[in-house]
Amino acid sequence: MLKRYLSAPEQSFFLFGPRGTGKSTWIQETFNNACLIDLLNPSTLLDYMTSPDRLYHLVRGLENGATIVIDEVQKLPSLLSIVHALIEDKRGWRFILTGSSARKLVKSSADLLAGRALMVSMHPFTASELGSSFDLNNALLYGLVPSVIMSPDPTETLKAYISIYLREEVQQEALVRNLAVFNRFLQTISFSQGNQINSASIGRECGIDRKTVDAWIQILEDLLISTTIRPFTKRAARAITTHSKFYLFDCGVYRSLRPKGPLDSPAEIDGVALESLVFQHLRAWVSFTKSDTEISFWRTRTGTEVDFIVYGEHCFAAIEVKNSNRIRPEDLKGLRTFREDYPESKQVLLYRGTDSLQIDNIHCIPVEKFLKNIHPENRFLLLTQ
Repeated sequence: MLKRYLSAPEQSFFLFGPRGTGKSTWIQETFNNACLIDLLNPSTLLDYMTSPDRLYHLVRGLENGATIVIDEVQKLPSLLSIVHALIEDKRGWRFILTGSSARKLVKSSADLLAGRALMVSMHPFTASELGSSFDLNNALLYGLVPSVIMSPDPTETLKAYISIYLREEVQQEALVRNLAVFNRFLQTISFSQGNQINSASIGRECGIDRKTVDAWIQILEDLLISTTIRPFTKRAARAITTHSKFYLFDCGVYRSLRPKGPLDSPAEIDGVALESLVFQHLRAWVSFTKSDTEISFWRTRTGTEVDFIVYGEHCFAAIEVKNSNRIRPEDLKGLRTFREDYPESKQVLLYRGTDSLQIDNIHCIPVEKFLKNIHPENRFLLLTQ
Protein backbone atom coordinates (compact mmCIF):
# COMPACT_ATOMS: atom_id res chain seq x y z
CA MET A 1 0.00 0.00 0.00
CA LEU A 2 1.29 3.47 -0.88
CA LYS A 3 2.37 5.65 2.02
CA ARG A 4 0.51 8.94 2.27
CA TYR A 5 2.24 12.10 3.45
CA LEU A 6 -0.48 12.85 5.99
CA SER A 7 0.87 12.78 9.56
CA ALA A 8 -1.45 12.18 12.48
CA PRO A 9 -1.61 14.84 15.22
CA GLU A 10 -1.15 13.68 18.79
CA GLN A 11 -4.44 15.22 19.86
CA SER A 12 -8.01 14.78 18.57
CA PHE A 13 -8.60 15.96 15.02
CA PHE A 14 -11.10 16.29 12.20
CA LEU A 15 -10.02 14.62 8.96
CA PHE A 16 -11.88 16.11 6.00
CA GLY A 17 -11.49 15.16 2.37
CA PRO A 18 -13.57 14.38 -0.71
CA ARG A 19 -14.95 10.89 -1.10
CA GLY A 20 -12.49 8.33 -2.40
CA THR A 21 -9.33 10.17 -1.35
CA GLY A 22 -8.33 7.38 1.04
CA LYS A 23 -9.40 8.64 4.47
CA SER A 24 -10.76 5.27 5.63
CA THR A 25 -7.80 3.33 4.22
CA TRP A 26 -5.34 5.65 5.97
CA ILE A 27 -7.28 5.37 9.25
CA GLN A 28 -7.27 1.57 9.08
CA GLU A 29 -3.54 1.43 8.43
CA THR A 30 -2.56 4.08 10.97
CA PHE A 31 -5.02 3.25 13.77
CA ASN A 32 -5.79 -0.43 13.28
CA ASN A 33 -6.57 -0.88 17.00
CA ALA A 34 -8.91 2.09 17.26
CA CYS A 35 -12.56 1.82 18.26
CA LEU A 36 -14.44 2.46 14.99
CA ILE A 37 -17.91 3.94 14.70
CA ASP A 38 -18.88 3.85 11.02
CA LEU A 39 -21.83 6.14 10.39
CA LEU A 40 -21.98 5.03 6.74
CA ASN A 41 -23.37 1.77 8.11
CA PRO A 42 -27.16 2.32 8.20
CA SER A 43 -27.72 0.23 11.33
CA THR A 44 -24.89 1.99 13.20
CA LEU A 45 -26.24 5.38 12.16
CA LEU A 46 -29.72 4.43 13.33
CA ASP A 47 -28.39 3.19 16.68
CA TYR A 48 -26.61 6.46 17.44
CA MET A 49 -29.38 8.59 16.00
CA THR A 50 -31.85 6.89 18.34
CA SER A 51 -29.55 6.97 21.35
CA PRO A 52 -26.63 9.45 21.07
CA ASP A 53 -25.67 8.73 24.70
CA ARG A 54 -24.53 5.32 23.49
CA LEU A 55 -21.27 7.04 22.47
CA TYR A 56 -20.72 8.37 25.98
CA HIS A 57 -21.20 4.95 27.59
CA LEU A 58 -19.06 3.20 24.96
CA VAL A 59 -16.08 5.51 25.40
CA ARG A 60 -16.34 5.51 29.19
CA GLY A 61 -15.93 1.75 28.98
CA LEU A 62 -12.61 2.07 27.11
CA GLU A 63 -9.24 2.40 28.79
CA ASN A 64 -7.64 5.81 29.20
CA GLY A 65 -5.78 6.99 26.12
CA ALA A 66 -7.84 4.94 23.68
CA THR A 67 -8.39 6.18 20.10
CA ILE A 68 -11.94 6.46 18.81
CA VAL A 69 -12.74 6.96 15.11
CA ILE A 70 -16.12 8.33 14.08
CA ASP A 71 -16.32 7.92 10.31
CA GLU A 72 -18.45 10.44 8.34
CA VAL A 73 -19.32 12.44 11.44
CA GLN A 74 -21.35 14.94 9.43
CA LYS A 75 -24.07 12.28 9.24
CA LEU A 76 -24.83 12.92 12.91
CA PRO A 77 -23.44 16.29 14.10
CA SER A 78 -25.16 15.96 17.49
CA LEU A 79 -22.45 13.47 18.51
CA LEU A 80 -19.91 16.28 18.64
CA SER A 81 -21.28 17.72 21.87
CA ILE A 82 -20.77 14.31 23.48
CA VAL A 83 -17.24 14.12 22.06
CA HIS A 84 -16.60 17.57 23.52
CA ALA A 85 -17.74 16.41 26.97
CA LEU A 86 -15.57 13.29 26.78
CA ILE A 87 -12.48 15.30 25.82
CA GLU A 88 -13.15 17.52 28.84
CA ASP A 89 -12.93 14.40 31.05
CA LYS A 90 -9.15 14.61 30.35
CA ARG A 91 -8.63 10.84 30.29
CA GLY A 92 -6.44 10.97 27.21
CA TRP A 93 -8.99 9.74 24.69
CA ARG A 94 -8.17 10.78 21.14
CA PHE A 95 -11.03 11.25 18.69
CA ILE A 96 -10.56 11.12 14.93
CA LEU A 97 -13.60 12.56 13.21
CA THR A 98 -13.70 12.01 9.46
CA GLY A 99 -16.01 13.60 6.92
CA SER A 100 -16.50 14.18 3.20
CA SER A 101 -18.57 17.30 3.85
CA ALA A 102 -18.38 20.14 6.31
CA ARG A 103 -21.72 21.59 5.21
CA LYS A 104 -24.00 19.85 7.69
CA LEU A 105 -21.68 20.61 10.59
CA VAL A 106 -21.56 24.32 9.75
CA LYS A 107 -25.24 24.67 8.86
CA SER A 108 -26.35 22.93 12.05
CA SER A 109 -24.03 25.11 14.16
CA ALA A 110 -22.51 21.90 15.41
CA ASP A 111 -20.07 21.94 18.29
CA LEU A 112 -16.70 22.00 16.52
CA LEU A 113 -14.94 21.32 19.82
CA ALA A 114 -13.80 24.88 20.44
CA GLY A 115 -10.29 24.34 19.13
CA ARG A 116 -9.77 21.09 21.04
CA ALA A 117 -9.51 19.21 17.74
CA LEU A 118 -7.27 20.18 14.85
CA MET A 119 -8.44 20.35 11.23
CA VAL A 120 -6.56 18.04 8.85
CA SER A 121 -7.21 17.54 5.12
CA MET A 122 -6.82 14.51 2.87
CA HIS A 123 -6.13 15.24 -0.78
CA PRO A 124 -5.84 13.10 -3.91
CA PHE A 125 -2.51 11.39 -4.46
CA THR A 126 0.50 13.51 -5.34
CA ALA A 127 3.12 12.55 -7.92
CA SER A 128 5.79 11.93 -5.30
CA GLU A 129 3.45 9.72 -3.24
CA LEU A 130 2.93 7.55 -6.31
CA GLY A 131 6.66 7.56 -7.11
CA SER A 132 7.49 5.42 -10.14
CA SER A 133 3.78 4.65 -10.58
CA PHE A 134 3.05 8.27 -11.48
CA ASP A 135 2.22 8.75 -15.15
CA LEU A 136 1.56 12.34 -16.22
CA ASN A 137 -0.63 11.44 -19.18
CA ASN A 138 -2.79 9.09 -17.11
CA ALA A 139 -3.03 11.69 -14.35
CA LEU A 140 -4.33 14.24 -16.84
CA LEU A 141 -6.95 11.77 -18.10
CA TYR A 142 -8.15 10.23 -14.85
CA GLY A 143 -6.91 12.52 -12.10
CA LEU A 144 -5.38 11.26 -8.86
CA VAL A 145 -8.34 10.28 -6.66
CA PRO A 146 -7.18 6.95 -5.17
CA SER A 147 -10.52 5.16 -5.59
CA VAL A 148 -10.46 6.10 -9.29
CA ILE A 149 -6.89 5.40 -10.36
CA MET A 150 -6.74 2.15 -8.37
CA SER A 151 -9.93 0.95 -10.01
CA PRO A 152 -9.70 -1.67 -12.79
CA ASP A 153 -11.88 0.68 -14.89
CA PRO A 154 -11.03 4.30 -14.01
CA THR A 155 -13.21 5.70 -16.80
CA GLU A 156 -16.39 4.10 -15.47
CA THR A 157 -15.42 4.85 -11.87
CA LEU A 158 -15.06 8.53 -12.75
CA LYS A 159 -18.49 8.52 -14.39
CA ALA A 160 -19.99 7.08 -11.22
CA TYR A 161 -18.07 9.39 -8.88
CA ILE A 162 -20.20 12.51 -9.23
CA SER A 163 -23.44 10.50 -9.36
CA ILE A 164 -22.55 9.12 -5.91
CA TYR A 165 -22.19 12.67 -4.60
CA LEU A 166 -25.48 13.66 -6.24
CA ARG A 167 -27.32 10.69 -4.76
CA GLU A 168 -25.76 10.42 -1.29
CA GLU A 169 -24.96 14.04 -0.48
CA VAL A 170 -27.11 16.36 -2.56
CA GLN A 171 -30.29 14.32 -2.92
CA GLN A 172 -30.39 12.64 0.50
CA GLU A 173 -29.70 15.90 2.29
CA ALA A 174 -32.20 17.78 0.09
CA LEU A 175 -29.62 20.46 -0.68
CA VAL A 176 -31.35 21.39 -3.95
CA ARG A 177 -34.93 21.02 -5.14
CA ASN A 178 -34.28 20.10 -8.76
CA LEU A 179 -31.51 17.55 -9.17
CA ALA A 180 -31.72 17.60 -12.98
CA VAL A 181 -31.02 21.34 -13.08
CA PHE A 182 -28.22 20.93 -10.55
CA ASN A 183 -26.66 18.26 -12.74
CA ARG A 184 -26.78 20.67 -15.69
CA PHE A 185 -25.20 23.31 -13.45
CA LEU A 186 -22.31 20.91 -12.71
CA GLN A 187 -21.66 20.46 -16.41
CA THR A 188 -21.93 24.18 -17.07
CA ILE A 189 -19.60 25.22 -14.27
CA SER A 190 -16.97 22.77 -15.51
CA PHE A 191 -16.37 25.31 -18.29
CA SER A 192 -15.28 27.72 -15.52
CA GLN A 193 -12.44 25.44 -14.44
CA GLY A 194 -9.34 27.59 -14.05
CA ASN A 195 -11.32 30.71 -14.97
CA GLN A 196 -12.98 33.55 -13.14
CA ILE A 197 -16.56 32.88 -12.11
CA ASN A 198 -19.32 34.66 -14.02
CA SER A 199 -22.42 33.76 -12.01
CA ALA A 200 -24.79 35.67 -14.31
CA SER A 201 -23.57 33.80 -17.41
CA ILE A 202 -23.77 30.42 -15.66
CA GLY A 203 -27.27 31.26 -14.46
CA ARG A 204 -28.47 32.12 -17.98
CA GLU A 205 -27.08 28.85 -19.30
CA CYS A 206 -28.85 26.82 -16.61
CA GLY A 207 -32.05 28.85 -16.36
CA ILE A 208 -31.48 29.89 -12.75
CA ASP A 209 -30.77 33.21 -11.09
CA ARG A 210 -27.38 34.49 -9.98
CA LYS A 211 -28.08 34.00 -6.27
CA THR A 212 -28.85 30.33 -6.89
CA VAL A 213 -25.58 29.94 -8.79
CA ASP A 214 -23.64 31.44 -5.89
CA ALA A 215 -25.49 29.22 -3.41
CA TRP A 216 -24.77 26.10 -5.45
CA ILE A 217 -21.10 27.00 -5.78
CA GLN A 218 -21.04 27.23 -1.98
CA ILE A 219 -22.60 23.75 -1.80
CA LEU A 220 -19.77 22.40 -3.97
CA GLU A 221 -17.20 23.99 -1.66
CA ASP A 222 -18.94 22.64 1.43
CA LEU A 223 -18.96 19.16 -0.13
CA LEU A 224 -15.21 19.58 -0.77
CA ILE A 225 -15.72 19.11 -4.52
CA SER A 226 -14.46 22.55 -5.49
CA THR A 227 -12.59 25.56 -4.25
CA THR A 228 -12.00 29.14 -5.33
CA ILE A 229 -8.90 31.29 -5.16
CA ARG A 230 -8.77 35.05 -4.86
CA PRO A 231 -6.69 37.46 -6.94
CA PHE A 232 -3.36 38.56 -5.48
CA THR A 233 -3.73 42.23 -4.51
CA LYS A 234 -0.92 42.90 -2.04
CA ARG A 235 0.81 46.20 -2.79
CA ALA A 236 -1.02 46.33 -6.11
CA ALA A 237 0.53 48.78 -8.56
CA ARG A 238 -2.06 48.16 -11.29
CA ALA A 239 -5.82 47.77 -11.52
CA ILE A 240 -6.44 44.12 -10.59
CA THR A 241 -9.51 42.02 -11.32
CA THR A 242 -11.74 41.22 -8.33
CA HIS A 243 -13.48 37.96 -9.32
CA SER A 244 -12.30 34.61 -7.95
CA LYS A 245 -11.15 31.63 -10.03
CA PHE A 246 -12.92 28.27 -9.78
CA TYR A 247 -11.38 24.80 -9.54
CA LEU A 248 -12.90 21.36 -9.10
CA PHE A 249 -10.61 19.55 -6.68
CA ASP A 250 -9.27 16.97 -9.14
CA CYS A 251 -8.45 17.23 -12.84
CA GLY A 252 -10.01 13.83 -13.56
CA VAL A 253 -13.29 14.92 -11.99
CA TYR A 254 -13.12 18.05 -14.14
CA ARG A 255 -12.65 16.03 -17.33
CA SER A 256 -15.48 13.69 -16.37
CA LEU A 257 -17.91 16.59 -15.90
CA ARG A 258 -16.77 18.67 -18.88
CA PRO A 259 -19.09 18.08 -21.86
CA LYS A 260 -17.23 17.42 -25.11
CA GLY A 261 -18.28 17.85 -28.70
CA PRO A 262 -16.98 18.51 -32.22
CA LEU A 263 -16.40 22.19 -31.42
CA ASP A 264 -14.31 21.49 -28.32
CA SER A 265 -10.55 21.69 -28.69
CA PRO A 266 -8.72 18.73 -27.04
CA ALA A 267 -5.69 20.98 -26.56
CA GLU A 268 -7.79 23.48 -24.62
CA ILE A 269 -9.21 20.77 -22.34
CA ASP A 270 -5.73 19.27 -21.85
CA GLY A 271 -4.34 22.70 -20.93
CA VAL A 272 -6.99 23.27 -18.29
CA ALA A 273 -6.42 19.75 -16.93
CA LEU A 274 -2.68 20.41 -16.62
CA GLU A 275 -3.25 23.70 -14.78
CA SER A 276 -5.71 21.90 -12.50
CA LEU A 277 -3.20 19.14 -11.77
CA VAL A 278 -0.60 21.72 -10.75
CA PHE A 279 -3.14 23.49 -8.55
CA GLN A 280 -4.18 20.34 -6.68
CA HIS A 281 -0.51 19.61 -5.99
CA LEU A 282 0.03 23.13 -4.66
CA ARG A 283 -3.01 22.76 -2.36
CA ALA A 284 -1.71 19.43 -1.09
CA TRP A 285 1.73 20.92 -0.47
CA VAL A 286 0.30 23.77 1.61
CA SER A 287 -1.74 21.24 3.58
CA PHE A 288 0.87 18.63 4.39
CA THR A 289 3.66 21.11 5.14
CA LYS A 290 1.29 23.01 7.46
CA SER A 291 2.77 26.20 6.05
CA ASP A 292 1.07 29.55 6.39
CA THR A 293 0.99 29.99 2.63
CA GLU A 294 -1.71 31.31 0.33
CA ILE A 295 -2.39 30.34 -3.27
CA SER A 296 -3.90 33.04 -5.44
CA PHE A 297 -3.67 34.27 -9.01
CA TRP A 298 -2.83 37.61 -10.64
CA ARG A 299 -4.76 39.24 -13.44
CA THR A 300 -4.80 42.87 -14.43
CA ARG A 301 -7.86 44.63 -15.79
CA THR A 302 -6.11 44.68 -19.17
CA GLY A 303 -5.89 40.86 -19.20
CA THR A 304 -2.27 40.17 -18.27
CA GLU A 305 -2.31 37.09 -16.02
CA VAL A 306 -0.19 34.68 -13.99
CA ASP A 307 -1.85 31.36 -13.15
CA PHE A 308 -0.71 31.03 -9.52
CA ILE A 309 0.93 33.18 -6.88
CA VAL A 310 2.30 31.19 -3.95
CA TYR A 311 2.85 33.60 -1.08
CA GLY A 312 4.04 32.90 2.45
CA GLU A 313 6.72 33.71 4.97
CA HIS A 314 9.37 31.69 3.12
CA CYS A 315 7.93 31.56 -0.38
CA PHE A 316 6.92 34.11 -2.97
CA ALA A 317 6.61 32.56 -6.41
CA ALA A 318 4.70 33.37 -9.57
CA ILE A 319 3.87 30.20 -11.54
CA GLU A 320 2.65 30.01 -15.12
CA VAL A 321 1.56 26.66 -16.61
CA LYS A 322 1.81 25.96 -20.34
CA ASN A 323 0.67 22.77 -22.06
CA SER A 324 3.41 22.95 -24.66
CA ASN A 325 6.76 21.26 -25.35
CA ARG A 326 8.28 24.57 -26.44
CA ILE A 327 8.48 27.95 -24.78
CA ARG A 328 7.44 30.94 -26.86
CA PRO A 329 8.39 34.53 -25.96
CA GLU A 330 4.73 35.40 -25.35
CA ASP A 331 4.49 32.61 -22.74
CA LEU A 332 6.72 34.70 -20.45
CA LYS A 333 4.79 37.96 -20.77
CA GLY A 334 2.70 37.61 -17.61
CA LEU A 335 5.69 36.58 -15.48
CA ARG A 336 7.78 39.49 -16.76
CA THR A 337 4.99 41.96 -16.02
CA PHE A 338 4.49 40.53 -12.53
CA ARG A 339 8.24 40.82 -11.88
CA GLU A 340 8.10 44.53 -12.72
CA ASP A 341 5.67 45.02 -9.83
CA TYR A 342 7.18 42.39 -7.51
CA PRO A 343 10.93 42.06 -8.08
CA GLU A 344 11.16 40.07 -4.81
CA SER A 345 9.26 37.15 -6.36
CA LYS A 346 10.61 34.08 -8.10
CA GLN A 347 9.21 33.49 -11.60
CA VAL A 348 8.52 29.93 -12.73
CA LEU A 349 7.16 28.60 -15.99
CA LEU A 350 6.04 24.95 -16.05
CA TYR A 351 5.87 23.29 -19.45
CA ARG A 352 5.70 19.85 -21.10
CA GLY A 353 9.30 19.82 -22.29
CA THR A 354 12.16 17.79 -20.79
CA ASP A 355 14.87 20.40 -20.13
CA SER A 356 15.19 22.78 -17.19
CA LEU A 357 16.00 26.19 -18.63
CA GLN A 358 16.55 29.72 -17.42
CA ILE A 359 15.28 32.41 -19.79
CA ASP A 360 15.59 36.04 -18.73
CA ASN A 361 16.01 34.86 -15.11
CA ILE A 362 12.74 32.93 -15.32
CA HIS A 363 13.01 29.29 -14.25
CA CYS A 364 11.46 27.08 -16.93
CA ILE A 365 10.87 23.64 -15.41
CA PRO A 366 9.39 20.44 -16.87
CA VAL A 367 6.03 20.11 -15.19
CA GLU A 368 6.55 16.44 -14.33
CA LYS A 369 9.80 17.25 -12.55
CA PHE A 370 8.06 20.03 -10.62
CA LEU A 371 5.19 17.77 -9.54
CA LYS A 372 7.53 15.06 -8.32
CA ASN A 373 9.34 17.68 -6.21
CA ILE A 374 6.16 18.37 -4.22
CA HIS A 375 6.70 16.66 -0.86
CA PRO A 376 6.69 17.59 2.86
CA GLU A 377 10.47 17.86 3.18
CA ASN A 378 10.45 20.60 0.58
CA ARG A 379 8.92 23.06 3.02
CA PHE A 380 9.78 26.22 1.11
CA LEU A 381 8.81 24.93 -2.34
CA LEU A 382 12.31 25.10 -3.82
CA LEU A 383 11.01 25.36 -7.33
CA THR A 384 14.35 25.39 -9.10
CA GLN A 385 15.47 21.95 -7.93
